[in-house]
Amino acid sequence: MRTLVTGATGLVGNNVTRHLVAHGEQVRVLARPSSDLQTLDGLNVEIILGDITDKSAVRTAVNEVDRVIHAAGHIHFGRTQHALSHAVNVRGTRYIARAANEFQVPLVHISTVDALGAGKPNQPADEETSYVPKPRECAYVRSKRAAEAIVRAEVNRGLCAVIINPGLMLGPWDWKPSSARMLLSVAQQNPLVAPAGGITVCDIRDVTTAIVAAFEHGQPGRNYICAGENITFFTLWQQIADLVGSRRPLMPAGPLMRWVGAAAGDLVTLVTGREPIVNSASVKMSTLYHYYRYDRANRELGYDTRPLQESLSDTWQWLLEHGYTQPQLST
Repeated sequence: MRTLVTGATGLVGNNVTRHLVAHGEQVRVLARPSSDLQTLDGLNVEIILGDITDKSAVRTAVNEVDRVIHAAGHIHFGRTQHALSHAVNVRGTRYIARAANEFQVPLVHISTVDALGAGKPNQPADEETSYVPKPRECAYVRSKRAAEAIVRAEVNRGLCAVIINPGLMLGPWDWKPSSARMLLSVAQQNPLVAPAGGITVCDIRDVTTAIVAAFEHGQPGRNYICAGENITFFTLWQQIADLVGSRRPLMPAGPLMRWVGAAAGDLVTLVTGREPIVNSASVKMSTLYHYYRYDRANRELGYDTRPLQESLSDTWQWLLEHGYTQPQLST
């Protein structure tokens, strides 16, 4: 069995690649020439150099494989970078899905819960029911929704594909880092306030198992939410602070703080052309309760998630072991 993995230098793709190699599978990866291929050191994989936005490179990568895991993507929570998000997340997905359909190989498309609507504090959303829309002005939200629509269109044309919607994933092998930036931020910046909303937190190792299981047990065209513990950002950041030995945040951001942060971020964007992490779109996203149920994935894919504290601890330990930060002393 030969599997093509896109995005193999990122959190999802790297964990999936390592899982497959550890289980004796043949793995081909599509990686940009500019990618840090040290993330694949020691892994017996075939590397195809090419960009997900290059149709010819994608066809070459998909040819002669037995299945495809599409984990490549561009993540930006803001009102800018729509062109880049569209190129990678939409056009890249179109090329992958069409090539998989052409060569008649099954596809697992890695999406996100941000392509779905949000839940409420006491009403987690699922694949069919959401309660609060997410802001379309956010480049990531818009592009990932469009990418899912492309996959479903190809399913209607005969493609065997399922869509995985993970929550915030923690765990090892987060090289860039992506989700682990939250731990580093709390450890290094000692923020006084936390975002006002909430998030569902899962473990990349559990998501990886579900991704592989989707080839055998997933139903074509279906979404599968891989969620975890639904927790407010404030409580999550307090737990992170306790783990890394930094000061706990004092409160969730109030309306005035959010307004000032959003306005200041948008002003910086207007003046410099570079959008900071805090901007009106990201602030709006941070006020939502991204709470979800994962009953379908549990029932059909055997998905479950380990305790949050285990994921937090393992993520922090991996960051320390790979030199991303130094241990903090409690004060």
